[in-house]
Amino acid sequence: MKKRLGIISFFVILFIAFIVIWGYSYQEGLEEAYVPLEPQDRTYAIPSEQGVFKRAEYALDYANMPVDEAHQRSLETYYDNRAFHGAPPSIPHPVANERSMGENVCLKCHQNGGFVDKFSAYAPVTPHPELVNCRQCHVPVLTEKLFVANDFKKVKAPAAGVGMNNALTGSPPIIPHQIQLHENCLACHAGPAAPEEIRVTHPERVNCRQCHVPNNKEMTDIGTFKRMQTNEVQ
Repeated sequence: MKKRLGIISFFVILFIAFIVIWGYSYQEGLEEAYVPLEPQDRTYAIPSEQGVFKRAEYALDYANMPVDEAHQRSLETYYDNRAFHGAPPSIPHPVANERSMGENVCLKCHQNGGFVDKFSAYAPVTPHPELVNCRQCHVPVLTEKLFVANDFKKVKAPAAGVGMNNALTGSPPIIPHQIQLHENCLACHAGPAAPEEIRVTHPERVNCRQCHVPNNKEMTDIGTFKRMQTNEVQ
């Protein structure tokens, strides 16, 4: 009898231990996957993975949105609005208030996109709405002429299309640009405001980086930029 009670007690202890360990593992799995790194020697890590999921709640809406083919954007206009590949796009419309730097003014159209009757076009969705000082990088077009004659040449933009940007035949296209300031994939690659050549067919698969990996060989990695600290008066 004692032997039987001992065996039963042993299995009861094992069962309780299993429940405790499973519960702990389950709670740990509910925590956010992205863990911000603590800054060391005054440098910060760029959270390139977190932004992929920022517009995930709109994924199914993007999949069901009708596209007006007469007003959709193209890669040609996409690149024509930039001084060079990788540059922030210029503002192609008049800016009513020059002191308005962004936030509520710009985000009225560019946070969620949509068709703008005034310009008869879709407003592009910004991939970084948290950076509210828009005019720090985006400037209106004042002239089509150069200020000073020069021999500057634009960097050739990456090719788009089936088989043009794939590591292997049939494999998912690689990411041909930097991730910084472009963390939010669905902002540029989903919905009617996205250029037709790079509009994704499956916005509901929000974990983009699970299949698409960056391969940016156009830029040179200079490591982490560190500003020199000095107390000397020049």
